[in-house]
Amino acid sequence: MTGGKSILVVEDDADVRGAVAAVLESAGYRVVEAEHGREALDRLRSAASGFCLILLDLFMPEMNGWAFRREQMQDPALAAIPVLVLTADSYAAQGVVTPGVVAALTKPVEFDRLLKVVAQYC
Repeated sequence: MTGGKSILVVEDDADVRGAVAAVLESAGYRVVEAEHGREALDRLRSAASGFCLILLDLFMPEMNGWAFRREQMQDPALAAIPVLVLTADSYAAQGVVTPGVVAALTKPVEFDRLLKVVAQYC
């Protein structure tokens, strides 16, 4: 499983965030939650080496997923943490697999697929 590291779930919808966190925790992973990109950066910067994966929504208030990725990639301590994008927009999902983004899944999330991707990194 995580080898002591956590998964950061960045999602503004509390129901989606809670469901994803519950599935991951039931599979034995440690989960940290953030409501938007700014909160995610704060959590990461307080313990960057403690994360094996970031699950990132794209459309969020305050700081969206694209702005988060720009900041993440500019910070050497955070840039190496792989990102799995979760989005309701299938068109956006097609264009986000870039360096550091390991996969993109559309919502509603197929939890079996999610757990397979997570297992590759955590």
